[in-house]
Amino acid sequence: MNNTLRNTALGIQHVLAMYAGAVIVPLIVGGAIGLNSEQLTYLVAIDILMCGIATILQVMSNRFFGIGLPVVLGCTFTAVGPMIAIGGEYGVSAIYGAIIVSGIFVILVSGIFGHLVKFFPPVVTGSVVTIIGITLIPVAINNMGGGQGASDFGSTSNISLAFGTLIFIVLLYRFSTGFIRAISILLGIILGTIAAIIMGKVDFSPVTEASYFHMIQPFYFGTPTFEWSPIITMILVAMVSLVESTGVYFALGDILGKKIEKEDLAKGYRAEGIAVLLGGIFNSFPYTTFSQNVGLMQMSGVKTKNVIYITGGMLIVLGFIPKIAALTTIIPASVLGGAMIAMFGMVVAQGVKMLSTVVSDSQDNSMIIACSIGMGLGVTVVPDLFISLPTSFQILTSNGIVAGSVTAILLNIIFNMIPSKNKI
Repeated sequence: MNNTLRNTALGIQHVLAMYAGAVIVPLIVGGAIGLNSEQLTYLVAIDILMCGIATILQVMSNRFFGIGLPVVLGCTFTAVGPMIAIGGEYGVSAIYGAIIVSGIFVILVSGIFGHLVKFFPPVVTGSVVTIIGITLIPVAINNMGGGQGASDFGSTSNISLAFGTLIFIVLLYRFSTGFIRAISILLGIILGTIAAIIMGKVDFSPVTEASYFHMIQPFYFGTPTFEWSPIITMILVAMVSLVESTGVYFALGDILGKKIEKEDLAKGYRAEGIAVLLGGIFNSFPYTTFSQNVGLMQMSGVKTKNVIYITGGMLIVLGFIPKIAALTTIIPASVLGGAMIAMFGMVVAQGVKMLSTVVSDSQDNSMIIACSIGMGLGVTVVPDLFISLPTSFQILTSNGIVAGSVTAILLNIIFNMIPSKNKI
């Protein structure tokens, strides 16, 4: 009994460690593409539920899928910017069409992705992650002001809430350790929302109107549509996520003293592909491994899969309770904006960290980074740059993340993969 209670307590800790990262993605994307409170509540609930399903798919292991490591999955931040861009240009149906195709793609290439990893070294993945983080910052700034189009945009109350939330997160991160530090963003959002309630800026009607139980349904937001540019975008996002997951797999293998074989990686990739495919069908998100839960596992010293099974089960149960999901939808945009600055800034920092290991290796890598980030940011700021080019070519140039990613991949091939007589 004591062991069960301990595992349950640890499972709750894992839920808390990943909860802010899990729910903030649907809140950001749903808000950006104009969902109403009922749709947003459903989006948060289905996302939590799918996090649980994706986690269990990965923890369990059979001959077809599942790496069998105590890993928690959540929606990837790498997909936030692309999904907002796709939703703005093509509509929500194109987001899910692209996610479905990217999931099928991952399943199909899972057995050979180990051979494709050479096209995604740190200089490429670091550039892509950095571009995605940079393109997300304007979303955070708009939310700090109260949300784009808000009648009180930039008001003193919104700015105060945004910076109050951000300052609290920074101070908590600086002066706390362990588990408290791991959930500093979640605690910051909670404190910011409490302050907003005191200021009378929180509407509780979504919570009172939400039901206590609901059934999930496929294609809740309508029949998916399939457009080439969104599909290519989400496939690139999926491949970057696979590279990041590979690092988590090997880190967990080291922690557990287990050697990760090619077959294990293939089953892990396949489980992630199935999770992405299910995310598209049930209108949630692409899923990837959450490194913060690996850190929590190291802190607790408990590395059993039973704890993660409990975590997955808790997430599934929470996903069937819209009232809990609705609680997250009442968070004011300004509070989210303050937290998003820290979270998206960490995405940029992660990209810079990945690049720091390769930028000093050669001037070639510096050129790859310079051109890819420059192209990605440039197309994001001036999206009409290639408007006069043929439509087929615009598939690769209409989105800053795609343009920057393709630039990084091509330049890496030119500089680092094609033999050169000038290289010793």
